[in-house]
This record gives sequence, C-alpha cells and structure tokens, in this order.
Amino acid sequence: MATTLARRASVSHQDRLATVRQTPWRRRDTIGPPIRNELARPMLINCVAYQDGRKLADIPVDDISDYVRRPDTFVWVALRDASDDELAQMQAEFDLHELAVEDARHGHQRPKIEEYGTMLFAVMRLLEPGAHEWVVGEVAVFVGLNFVLSVRNGSSQHFLGVRERCEREPELLRHGAGFVFYALMDAVVDRYFPLLDGIDTELETIESQIFERGAARSNIQRLYALKRRATQLRHAVAPLLEVAGKLHGGRVPAVCAGTQEYFRDVHDHLARINGAIDAIRDTIGTAIQVNLSMVTIEESETTKRLAAWAAIFGVCTALVGVWGMNFEHMPELKWTYGYPMALGVIALAAVVLYRRFRRAGWL
Repeated sequence: MATTLARRASVSHQDRLATVRQTPWRRRDTIGPPIRNELARPMLINCVAYQDGRKLADIPVDDISDYVRRPDTFVWVALRDASDDELAQMQAEFDLHELAVEDARHGHQRPKIEEYGTMLFAVMRLLEPGAHEWVVGEVAVFVGLNFVLSVRNGSSQHFLGVRERCEREPELLRHGAGFVFYALMDAVVDRYFPLLDGIDTELETIESQIFERGAARSNIQRLYALKRRATQLRHAVAPLLEVAGKLHGGRVPAVCAGTQEYFRDVHDHLARINGAIDAIRDTIGTAIQVNLSMVTIEESETTKRLAAWAAIFGVCTALVGVWGMNFEHMPELKWTYGYPMALGVIALAAVVLYRRFRRAGWL
C-alpha cells in the first residue's frame, strides 16, 4: 500500500491537471441502479512508460505516441469504463485497429483473442459475487510490441496488484508487453478459482442435505442457482480455453514469442477449471435427479398413507351402511347387545387393517 501511495504521489501536479482535462467524468455503478449523489471517478487509472524492465515515468496521454517510438520502451495504460472520446484518443496514440476498438466500445463480447497484424486484442470476462447473483464485467486488452492498453468495463475489480507484481520483477518485465499481457490474463484466470471453490463447497452442503425429509424442494432451487453460476463460469472459461492454445507452441504472435511457457501455464489453469466445471455440472445434474426422485418418493408415501386411511374408513363405512339399512327382519335390530357388537366389529376391522398397513410400511 505504501508503495502504491508513493507512486501515485510522484505524479506531478501538471500531469494530474492534464489527466483531468483529457478525461471525461462519468458515474457508473457495478451493482444496482446509479446513485445520483455518487462522486464521479476518472476513467484513466494509470499511464506509465517502462524501459528495460523498469518504470521510467508516469506520462500524460498526449505523450504516449512519443514514448512508444522509443527503443526498448513500452507504455502500459489502464482505463475503466472508457468513454468513446477516450477510446478514440487511445486509437490515435497507439494506432489501434478500428474493429478492435469497436468491440471494446460496445462491450458484451464473447471471450476471445484476435490478431490484427502485430497487435493482439483479447476480451476476458470478470466475475464477482453480487447481492443476489454474480456481476459480469469484462476487460479488453490491446497488446502491441511496445504497448499494453487494458479497458475494464462493468466491474469493480482492479489490476493494481498486477502492476505491482510486474514492477517487482524487472527481469521478467524486460520481456515487455508480452509479459504484462500474461500477468493480466493470469490474474483474471486466478480469480475464477475462488468462484469455483465456492460452487463446490455449496454443492457439498446441498449433497449432505439431499436425504433430509422435506428439503428436496429447497435443494432443487439451490441446485438450479448453482447450475446458473456454473454456466456463467463456463461461458467465461471455455471460449478463452479454445483460443489460449495459440499463445504457446508452434506459430505464436510476435508479442508472445518470449513468454510462451507462461501462457502454457495459463492454458493449463483454464483446462483445469474447465474440467472441474464439467464435473460440477454433472454432479449438479445427478443431484437434481436424486432430489426429483426424493420428491416422487415422498409423494408416493403420502399417497400410500392416504390410501391406507381411506381403506380403513371405507370398511367402517361399509359396516355402518349394512346396519343402517333398517330392514324389519334384521336379527340384530331387537338384540340387546346388537349396538355394542356392531361398534366392536367396526373397531376390530379398523385395528386389523391398521396393523396390516403398518407392517406393510404404508402407515
């Protein structure tokens, strides 16, 4: 924290004023509707030049193109919820491809990695727990031989820790923009693991309650919520896994030529997460079927109880109906013990039926 504060304090007052003048102010909430009294936040987070693996200076946006042309120098810029004017300015400074800029401007892209000449354009999804469901954001990353531009949209997650990590490892940062791209990608993928662990933990809790009586309906609701989250995570991981393989082995983009082993590690992490998601989805499907079976079993048990009691009362009703016909020549009508005898027969029939249904497991 002290290092971060010191770095921010090193920016000159003139650079701060230049950044404020160049950057429009806008408010946006990650969760829930906008709050009218919320303080606006600057969209430009960092704009730093690096040379030979070490931080050179915090630079104003207008000087980006000058630093990009320097040998052994690259510029790393981070934006949050960038406006159209900001993206247009970055396009001019870095000479970005218009199709990639259009994708970053509109957002809601499928995770992907595309090549535009010597430049890479990557889109990755950012997932974070919300009040009721996950908040889905995304980060678009433009990577050239001497620059990295990240544009984060719809998410409160930041990458300050990634920048600090890179600056602590100048030997690796000498690889330039390729290593920064790896560090950003690795940070996004690593944040999927806690989400996966959360799904797995909640699934184990539900599995331990599957055979509790009366819990089937609530378990099914929780399982469907888990299935939705697992699907969201799969939509973030599976497309990225498909394209991450082209960053290592064989022909790779020039910007990734010196960092192939690092991207192979990210690819392995994605493969592991994707495999775990498939296993969780299968387990959720099985658990849902088991819970539906438990609901059917509970309903059949209720039906058997109702049928048993209906049989008992049906026999009693039949006996009462026989003695309630009031024919003149019925032998029990004028017998002193006829009424107690009738009640005794009815009670005996009910007890016999109850015991038989009890032994059969219906009651």
